[in-house]
Amino acid sequence: MVTEWSALCSPEDPVLVVPWTDPVTNVSFVDLRSNPYDFDAIPEAVQHPPLLQALRALNATRSPVFTAKSDVWSLESAELALLRIELDVEAEGSRSGIGSYIDLMFRDRTVFTSAAHQQQWIARLLRLASALDYPTGALECTLRPAFLDLRIPQEGYAISLYIKALGSDQENAEVVWAAALADVVKLVRSRELGR
Repeated sequence: MVTEWSALCSPEDPVLVVPWTDPVTNVSFVDLRSNPYDFDAIPEAVQHPPLLQALRALNATRSPVFTAKSDVWSLESAELALLRIELDVEAEGSRSGIGSYIDLMFRDRTVFTSAAHQQQWIARLLRLASALDYPTGALECTLRPAFLDLRIPQEGYAISLYIKALGSDQENAEVVWAAALADVVKLVRSRELGR
């Protein structure tokens, strides 16, 4: 699996604010820690069972993180072309693609407020994920500022996990994406990553 990371933490970059509401779709933040059965309020989770499983695992009691936002989409031609170059694959076997993101926030306040700690965590995650056998899959992590106001207002950082996969057709791409997503979620929850 190809891996990379970036940081969007300059004053001009957007801040992830939780809770949030999208005024266009009227969809809003769902705290799956407090309401673990509210998946029907997350349209992309209902439409994509692998994402639902990932959200369930990432918000479980023993998970070091919880989720703030997510989405799944089919890759358009420009995004397909860029991912082919990044993965160094031929167009013939990669006609379709799928991508997703999940915004993660750490439960531990000390970790949530530390960009340095989260950068170290990202480095460990990418090292482990690069060993996963997904030649048509990619993982990108983006560190960004976050503002959390569920009980006590807190400023810190969130990590966006982007997982993308290519395939000979959409079904094949979705199979690779689902497997890669499941394996990355296992890494996020693993004890090895927590060290």
